[in-house]
Amino acid sequence: MPKPGETKPTLAHRAANEVKEIVVIALYLFICFATLLYLKAAILAAYDIPFAPLGMAGIKALVCAKFISLGKLLHVGETRLKSRPLIWQTLYRSAMFLILLLALNALEEVVMGLLHHRSVAASLAELGGGTLNQLIATSLVGFLILVPFFAFRTLGEAVGERNLARAFFGTFGKA
Repeated sequence: MPKPGETKPTLAHRAANEVKEIVVIALYLFICFATLLYLKAAILAAYDIPFAPLGMAGIKALVCAKFISLGKLLHVGETRLKSRPLIWQTLYRSAMFLILLLALNALEEVVMGLLHHRSVAASLAELGGGTLNQLIATSLVGFLILVPFFAFRTLGEAVGERNLARAFFGTFGKA
């Protein structure tokens, strides 16, 4: 909402900001996902099992970045915890976005499965790696990926995004 005397951002400006935000989120997620896939490839290579799906990390990062952007638009994770310490806001947001990502990824799996003539049950059975333990492990890792992301977001909202960027990237205190 523009302040008195300010003009409302144009549609092109808002779209450019949205694209920029999705790219930043996707880059963060790509680094996390690619690192995890590299770890998996290294472990499997020790048993002479080839595995190299780094392209999937990029695609999954873009999809999840769009899902996170959608969640922000839907005000997911906004709560009455604003008066609580930032850690509680961060953990709550991370948990709510994890639930959103799990639900939307499940929907994505179902749609992709239907396009490939698989049943809904067969598509959902592959979610998170194919077993309950893999789904739980994937969810926990996803939560751990989201915590620093939302910690920066929550801290940026508390101190101002520009102030956080200046402090984090070393221009803090300079004129």
